[in-house]
Amino acid sequence: MKIFIDTANLDMIREINSWGILDGVTTNPSLIAKEGTDTPSRVREIAKIVDGPISAEAMALDAESMIAEGRELAEIHPNINVKLPMCIESLKATKVLAAEGIDVNMTLIFSAHQALLAAKAGASYVSPFVGRLDDIGLRGSELIDEIMHIFSNYGIGTEVIAASIRSPSHVLEAAAAGCDIATIPYNILKQMVAHPKTEEGIRKFIEDYCKDKE
Repeated sequence: MKIFIDTANLDMIREINSWGILDGVTTNPSLIAKEGTDTPSRVREIAKIVDGPISAEAMALDAESMIAEGRELAEIHPNINVKLPMCIESLKATKVLAAEGIDVNMTLIFSAHQALLAAKAGASYVSPFVGRLDDIGLRGSELIDEIMHIFSNYGIGTEVIAASIRSPSHVLEAAAAGCDIATIPYNILKQMVAHPKTEEGIRKFIEDYCKDKE
C-alpha cells in the first residue's frame, strides 16, 4: 500500500519524506488555508520535496470552471492531480480532464455508488472518507472493503485512497482490505512508529550494554 501524507505543511512533508516511506501528498483548501498560502504556490513548493502524486483541489463549482482550473493546476507540475468534490458537475469535468490526460482525484466519497461513478467518468483516484463515516456511527472500513471488491470484480484501474484517517487502526484496516493508498496525517504517522514494548526494549538494550561496560 502506498503512503501519502495529508498536509500542506512543508516541514511535516520534509520530515516524513526523510523516513523513506512517502509516496505522495494530498492537500485540500482547509490545509492550505492553515498555512496562510494559496494552492498553486504551495503545490509548487511540495513538488520540489516529493517525487510522487500531489493532489491540488479545484475550488470551482461548475464543470466549465472546474475544467479551466484543473488545466491550470495540472500545468504547475507533471505530478499534480486535480482534486474535485463528488457531484454531477465534477463527473462532467472529470470526463473532459481525463480525456486530456489529466489525473483527477475524486474526493468526499461516502458511498460505493459514488466511487463507481467517479471511476466510470475517468477518475484516476477516488478518496473515500473513513473517519467521517465513523463519526456518524457507520464503519468507514466497510466502505473501503466494498469499493475494493467492486473494482476488483470489473478490473477497474482507479486507485482507492483511504482518506480522513483518524487512527493507526484505520491504516491497518485499509491495508487489510487491499486499499491502494492511505493518506495519513502527520501525527498518525508518528503514532504508527511508536510502541511501548519497542521503547521498553531499547531502554533494556542500553541498560545491559552500559552494565557490560562497567
